[in-house]
Amino acid sequence: MPRPRNPLPTYRLHKSSGQAIVTVYNPDGSPRDILLGAFGSADSRERYARVCAGILPGGIYVGSGDAAPVSAVALAFWAHAGVYYRRPDGSPTSELAEIRRSLKVLRELYGETAAAAFGPKALATVRDRMIGLGWCRPLVNKRIDRIKRMFKWATAEELVPPGVYEGLRALAGLRAGRSAAREPEPVAPVPEADFEATLPHLPRLPRAVCELMRLTGMRPGEACRLTFGEVDTAGDLWVYRPAAHKTRHHGRGRAIPLGPKAQVLLSAYYAGLVRHGLLPADPDAPVFCAARERLLRFAERRRARRTKVQPSQASRKKVAPKRAPRPGYTPHALAHAVAVASVKAGVRHWHPNQIRHLVGTEVRKRFGLEASQVVLGHSRADVTQTYAERDEAKAADVAAKVG
Repeated sequence: MPRPRNPLPTYRLHKSSGQAIVTVYNPDGSPRDILLGAFGSADSRERYARVCAGILPGGIYVGSGDAAPVSAVALAFWAHAGVYYRRPDGSPTSELAEIRRSLKVLRELYGETAAAAFGPKALATVRDRMIGLGWCRPLVNKRIDRIKRMFKWATAEELVPPGVYEGLRALAGLRAGRSAAREPEPVAPVPEADFEATLPHLPRLPRAVCELMRLTGMRPGEACRLTFGEVDTAGDLWVYRPAAHKTRHHGRGRAIPLGPKAQVLLSAYYAGLVRHGLLPADPDAPVFCAARERLLRFAERRRARRTKVQPSQASRKKVAPKRAPRPGYTPHALAHAVAVASVKAGVRHWHPNQIRHLVGTEVRKRFGLEASQVVLGHSRADVTQTYAERDEAKAADVAAKVG
C-alpha cells in the first residue's frame, strides 16, 4: 500500500543550485517543483509559507495570492463538488453535471487568467458566450450563479481575495424581456391524451414508473429510486418516505401517500419479481432496476418458448460485456424511453416531469391550491403555481356570473 501523501510539502535543499525547493501537486495530479530562493533564508521561508497557503486539504496546489489561475481554482472547486454533491448512498447528484457545463465556458475563455483579476466584466463576457450558445435566460442565470458560487467557495478557502466575489455579486441576473437571451417556453402539463397514447409503446419498466408518477405526482428521481424498505405498508394507505429527495439538504422530510391504484401497480410488479425468483434480497435495493428487468424479460421468454433449448443456446451471456444494464434506473433513461415512445405514438414530444405538472393541475382543479401544494411536496404555494396551472374555467364562470 502506498504511503499517504503529506498535505504540506517538505522544505528541502536543491543541491545543484543551493536554493530551497518544494514539490507540490497540480489539480490534475502531476508534480511540480518550485524554487524558493537561498536555502535557509527568511525570504525563502516566507515564500514557502505562501506556497503552503495555496495547498488544499487534499494536497492539491492551486497557487497563492495573485498566482492562482481561474482553471486551477475551477479544478479545485470541481474536486470539492465531487465530494459535496452526493446522495446518502454515495451516488453523484445531477448538480455535478450542471457545474461541469457551467465551468467549461469559464475555462475556455478565462482559464489562464489570474483568479484575483477576474471581475464582473469578465463574468459578463462569459454570460454573453452562454447566450450565443442558444441557452435560455433562466438557464444562463443559473449557470452564472454556479460560477459565483465557485468564487464564494474559493474566497472561504483563501484562494482568491474577498473583493473578487463581492465584485461578481454586482453583476445582476438577466431580466425577462431586457436581454438578448431567448425566453423558454413554459412547461405545460402533458396532455392526458398524449400520455395515454404513449403508454402502450413504453417497455414495462418505464411504463410502470410513468403510471406510478401519474397516480402520486412524485418526481422522476423519487420514482426511480423507490425501494420496498422505504414504503410503510402498515395502514390502509401506504406511505413512501424517500431517504433522498430534492429538499433533504434543507432539513425537510418527504412523505408520499400511495393510494389503492398505486398499491395495485406496485403489488403487480412485486408479484412478477416473486414469480421468477428475482425479488431483491436487500429491501433497500431499488424496485425499478434495469438489470433485474432484463433478467425478468429473459425468464418470461424462456417460459413462453415452445421449442427445445439447444445446448448452444443455453446461455449466450458475455463474460465481460462492454455495456451492461445498471443496477438501478435513472431519470435520464426514463426520459429517453418516453422520447422514443412518443415518436412511435405519433404525439408531440413530452418529458416525464410534465406528468408532475399534470397531477398538480388536476389536484388543484379538484381540491384547491393547498391540496396541490401538499401532494407535490412544496413548502411554498408560489412554487406550486409553477407546476399547477390555474383553472381558467373557474375564472370564466365567475366573470359570466359577476361581470
